[in-house]
Amino acid sequence: MTPSLTRITILCISLTGLSACSQTANTSPTQPTLATPKGYETYVNIGENFSQTHFIDIYNNDVRLGEKKKLVILFATWCSDSQRLIKQLQQSSLSKDPQVQIIAIGREESAATLMQFKQEYNIAYSLIADPQRAIYNQYANKGVPRLILLDENNHVVKTLIGEDPNSLQKVSW
Repeated sequence: MTPSLTRITILCISLTGLSACSQTANTSPTQPTLATPKGYETYVNIGENFSQTHFIDIYNNDVRLGEKKKLVILFATWCSDSQRLIKQLQQSSLSKDPQVQIIAIGREESAATLMQFKQEYNIAYSLIADPQRAIYNQYANKGVPRLILLDENNHVVKTLIGEDPNSLQKVSW
């Protein structure tokens, strides 16, 4: 291969790998029911009960879904879209709203990695490690960040794929 062809090949491979922070295959047998961008499947419908009511956070504390609105974020620490969303969330009034419980679930992340991320981004809400994608695979096939908005009774109000730089502006109950 010529040097320029090699560079073009490397660039194409790099761009494909970075696109949309979605380098994973569908492992869920459930069919999607919400309209999402091509290739993105969401396995939870508006109005349905969120299937989990508690999690174990990175410090082994039990985190229960409270009787307030909830923002559940499925993300990855290495994903630039996830990093941007977390930074925007940290600067928004939403992160300080006492009427909203925020839970962020790190897809394919360990507790140690999430502890470092929590410190680096000064995160005050619960972080949940999902190293084997056991949680993530219940709700989507690919793409992070994903946002799932729940009402006070844990019913799904809205789902968003957070790759859009203005995703946080679409968060409303």
